[in-house]
Amino acid sequence: MVVSVVVASWAVQVPGMAAGSSHCQIFAGLDARSSALQYPMPSLRRLGRCMPDVCNASCRIAVGLDARLGSQGVAALGVVALAFARRQQRSQAVCRSAIQKETPRLAPVIEEYPPAVIIGGGRLGQALYNMGLGVDIIVRRGDPFPASAPEGPIYVCTRNDDLEEVIEMVPRERREDLVFVQNGVLLPFLQRELGNSVAITILLVYFTVDKKGEPPLDGKTDTDPEGLTAVNCNGKWSREVRWRLYTSGLVCHMFRPPEFVQAYWEKNIWIASYMMIGALRDGLKVGEVESLHRNEVDELVQQLATAVSAVDRSVRWDRMGLCERLAAYARSVAHFPTEIKEFSWRNGPFYEITLAAKAAGRPDPCPQHTAG
Repeated sequence: MVVSVVVASWAVQVPGMAAGSSHCQIFAGLDARSSALQYPMPSLRRLGRCMPDVCNASCRIAVGLDARLGSQGVAALGVVALAFARRQQRSQAVCRSAIQKETPRLAPVIEEYPPAVIIGGGRLGQALYNMGLGVDIIVRRGDPFPASAPEGPIYVCTRNDDLEEVIEMVPRERREDLVFVQNGVLLPFLQRELGNSVAITILLVYFTVDKKGEPPLDGKTDTDPEGLTAVNCNGKWSREVRWRLYTSGLVCHMFRPPEFVQAYWEKNIWIASYMMIGALRDGLKVGEVESLHRNEVDELVQQLATAVSAVDRSVRWDRMGLCERLAAYARSVAHFPTEIKEFSWRNGPFYEITLAAKAAGRPDPCPQHTAG
């Protein structure tokens, strides 16, 4: 049986409850377009996050749940709760701005997106699935691309060396839906494989997932307390990426191409420098590299930044600010081990800059990296 939960002009069909049931009554004033939402169950964790804000909103909610309210009913409640929470957050932001005389940082409005395809079911792939509404499709190693794949984003959560095979199996007309989450210098490879006209999305992941199935921890530091994770705003699914992370309690900045390219290189400089210094000293932890070898790693960071600017003159650095930001991130993930892996994607591109400089008769821009 089905009951209609009416929120002003917004009607949500809740399966599993009879009309007139006292299990759930929601009354509110919400200026929204009329629509019947069809959502499978979001995670109970997300519903739990939303409900405290909902109860503080300018609405009255009485919710009673028992076994007769199935998962689909919880799903619809989750969507309504999420809408109220975001409306309340926007209202609170405006109130704060009136007091502080600052421009409010508004939460994204509720948005609807098609389900996603997630290629790769490891820690990150499972985390992205858990951030969704439970309707995404996970494609595991050896599985073909689904013939009836939904029209949403295609998250690629595989190793870098599998990217060529993944791109090949995705239909050509769907390649603009690809969302890449890998570490490493991806842009030359992606431009070669897909061209410059395909509006792919690239997510710079700074949140961490220690074990498969565990909730992610946001990448916030003492220099960047608002987080570091970012997506290119010209990617087709950048807003979906931000929505998926934001509704899971994670920060996701949207950067225009100049800022995004700089952020992209900054993360790759961190990986190449901190991993190399630690690996050369019998595999120190990242935090030990920062605390015991700060001068050495800062020098390497500045040399790699010089190398980047040599090949992309649009990238300009505040050298001391760069070193401090990367050190702050190292402190936030101090327990990470260090190792040199996926060389052709991480340290290899910097060595290629060295080889190109030498071939042109110019000095090596990053001799410390070359010597390592």
